[in-house]
This record gives sequence, C-alpha cells and structure tokens, in this order.
Amino acid sequence: MRLPFRRAILGLAALAALAAAPLRADPEYPKMGPDIYDVHADGAAQIAAALSQAAAEHKRVIVDLGANWCIWCRRLHSTFEGDPAVASALKKAFVVVLVDVNTRRGVKRNADVNARYGNPIEHGIPVLVVLDSDGRQLTTKDTGELEEGGGHRPVKITAFLAAWAPSGH
Repeated sequence: MRLPFRRAILGLAALAALAAAPLRADPEYPKMGPDIYDVHADGAAQIAAALSQAAAEHKRVIVDLGANWCIWCRRLHSTFEGDPAVASALKKAFVVVLVDVNTRRGVKRNADVNARYGNPIEHGIPVLVVLDSDGRQLTTKDTGELEEGGGHRPVKITAFLAAWAPSGH
C-alpha cells in the first residue's frame, strides 16, 4: 500500500514540475546564457525600490543600464558578482539595479529611465549611473574606462566605487 501511494505522490510532483516549466521564461538571447536584465521590468519602479532600500541602509544606488545581448554588460556583471573585492564594495555601500535598455522590434525598453539621466547610453552600454539615496544623479560612468584586455579590471572598479561610496563606507 505504501508503494502505490509513493508513486502517486511522485507522479503528482512530476506533473507539477512540468506545469511550472513554462513559467520560467526562456532567455532573450539563448546563445548568451540566462538573462541578467529583466526584459519585463519597469526600470523606474526598480529604481524607486532601490532608492527606498538605499535610504534605509544609508547606501547609494548604482543603475546599470545594459542589455542581455551585450557581452560587455555580461562581463561587468560577472565581475560585480565574481570578484570578491568588487562584490564586497558593492554590498557595503550600494544597491545595484540592472535596467534593460535594449531596443527590440522597434521598442526602446525603459527609454524614460535613459532620458531621465541624460541619455547616457548614447555612447554605448553598459553605463553606470550613481544616485544618492534621494535619487539625485551624482555621476555617470562610461564603463569602457574600467575595461582592460578582455574584461573589466577589478582595481579600477573598486577605485570608482570608493570615490562614490557614501561617507563612512
């Protein structure tokens, strides 16, 4: 009696897993790997939430404007998460928001966010915008200046973060 019950439970679990599978969106550019920018997110809402968190935690906000097809966006994201010094500096003093600014099928995603900060993507992506916890734009960074060789140099990133971290961080 235990075996049929166990099979029934396993069968239901398998059906539930199959039913949930379509809920996970396929990557926008499958050959690039999983999406790092949420293609459905409202950038203004993302920033508002980050500003609220930054105010509560006495941090600043870094708005990372990019797109899932962009190899340099992916490299920067990888350095943000994978380099211990960079990840630590970010966690200590910043709330990071990844805002998708891709143009696809004639639709410019989060164009309002790009316009609000003076069209920083006009010269390429990724680009970083640093905000204080009140939402004031403090600086915009062309991340090409942080590149070296085939990636971003962690020392350059941590120097940039140190320059823009709130006092006391």
